[in-house]
Amino acid sequence: MEVVKLPGVQPRFQVIKDSITQAIRKREYLPDDQIPTEFELAEKFQVSRMTANRAVRELVAEGLLVRHQGLGTFVTPLKVESPLLEIRNIADEIHERRNIYSNERYELKQIEADKKLAGLLGVNSGDPLYYSLMVHKENGFPLQLAERYVNATLVPDYIEQDFSRKTPSEYLSELFPLSEIEHIVEAVMPDRQEQDLLDISANTPCLLVNRRTWSMNNLISYARLVHPGNLYRLSSRSKI
Repeated sequence: MEVVKLPGVQPRFQVIKDSITQAIRKREYLPDDQIPTEFELAEKFQVSRMTANRAVRELVAEGLLVRHQGLGTFVTPLKVESPLLEIRNIADEIHERRNIYSNERYELKQIEADKKLAGLLGVNSGDPLYYSLMVHKENGFPLQLAERYVNATLVPDYIEQDFSRKTPSEYLSELFPLSEIEHIVEAVMPDRQEQDLLDISANTPCLLVNRRTWSMNNLISYARLVHPGNLYRLSSRSKI
């Protein structure tokens, strides 16, 4: 086992915590992966078992790790819950969980509406639409693949946006107060593009949310939101 020499400034338990945290964020440890035992950590960092125990204990208390009696310590499963009957900015949801939000934009372009998209967006075939493809991440883990089609006539500046700091959902909600939403949820298996961008296997069940949004009777956008099923769930609550 590689021995890590500790710097003299930081407390030794903090160095171990930082090392484990960075390994999780770099995907060296994935959700549900088992981390080294306290004995192995003590040996690797040349510290006492008590020091290694403190590092692990604090990471458990912070929710990054979970202990299973008799089995070991594991990276906490990432299971995100999002409301079904409203639209929340995914970046805000992640920040509220005290986690790190990031995204990667793969496409932002103008296309022509085919027959299916024309029906979904209430436009004519051949009318201009703007298309964006992004992956939203939590602590570096792909959480949502978002394909969005926007009425180019209603939102002419959509294609000029950066979206590295403001998500498409946040941008559109600022321009168009929401008056109506439609959600259709399906269980699907990922296609090849979804496998690659979400870093999942072909056997990973996914949740597909088809979302259309209106503002003042104008149909603004249609989005396909794909989530790995083992990381995501939707919830709703209403009074009868």
